[in-house]
Amino acid sequence: MGPHPFADLSLFLRTSLGRTLVLADLHIGFEISRGLRIRTHYEEELASFIRDSDPDVLIILGDVKEPLGMGTELRRMLSGFFSAIGDRKIYITKGNHDGRIEVVAERFGVKVVPYLLLDDLLFLHGHTLLPTLEFREAFLGHIHPTYRVKGTGRFTKVYLRVGRFLILPTVNPYLEGFDIKLGIKMIPFLKEAEVGDVFLPNGIYIGRVSLKNGGKSGELHPHRA
Repeated sequence: MGPHPFADLSLFLRTSLGRTLVLADLHIGFEISRGLRIRTHYEEELASFIRDSDPDVLIILGDVKEPLGMGTELRRMLSGFFSAIGDRKIYITKGNHDGRIEVVAERFGVKVVPYLLLDDLLFLHGHTLLPTLEFREAFLGHIHPTYRVKGTGRFTKVYLRVGRFLILPTVNPYLEGFDIKLGIKMIPFLKEAEVGDVFLPNGIYIGRVSLKNGGKSGELHPHRA
């Protein structure tokens, strides 16, 4: 974990392609779809973080953009982002907000795929059925997992592990997310999951948490080996 605010909301992995940076749910252009008059320019800061991190490979776990369409302003924002992150291998595992993302992405050599199997690691957005293939561990986004930390009364972004699946928080600092107990129901292949392990972005392990509908939000579950 590094000092940059994006560092705790992203993962670095060592793969056969080299240093691999993984991000989820950028939602570039959220200002447009939410009717904000002020541009945050957050995607420019994120591009700077990626350049400074200098990965060999960048994997974006879907929802690169927020507006469902592809207007002129969004096209300009996306072009600026892809242009700014430099010449490196980039994969997008297409998300439910990524309609027509290929129109811009492929101009910059970015590969848009439904999922990516790299070595024995599976990368996908998480809104569709699980592909039928063998993998050791999977990384996904989609639900922007959050957890209510006891004593604070507020939700915070977290990483959620359910078995072989690690769900990343949104890297967008202006967006929050879903209570993990509700969000897990939005992933077709994990909607029946009963428990998950919760980690704060700085790596602190919160504990094993109930994901059942009947439990309270963020209810800790006794850990049994």
